[in-house]
Amino acid sequence: MSTPTLVPRNDTTVYLVLNDFVFGGRAYIETDESKADAWTIARKILDGQYSNPVRVAAFNLEEGWARDVTRDIAAAVFDLGSHESYFSQSAREFVESTLNISLFPVKTTGGR
Repeated sequence: MSTPTLVPRNDTTVYLVLNDFVFGGRAYIETDESKADAWTIARKILDGQYSNPVRVAAFNLEEGWARDVTRDIAAAVFDLGSHESYFSQSAREFVESTLNISLFPVKTTGGR
């Protein structure tokens, strides 16, 4: 009897989202293996499926690397949201804080 391997059988890069639950602390969110790709993670962030994403890590066990891809995913969320003219509140906050930009300029009232 053999023990199942924890290493994916194909050369796959896996993306995991660290979510801040505030009072519950931070945790990496469980993700189905078939939905742990960069595009799906960006889409889920854009749609607000994470309440407060703060970091995205990627790894590829076959190639032997792991890295922080938070800025890359934030840029993908920005591009996708700009194209669709939609950002969930959590996606907007993630993109703004990660890329240090403002998606919605503050409107001022009064004055000249």
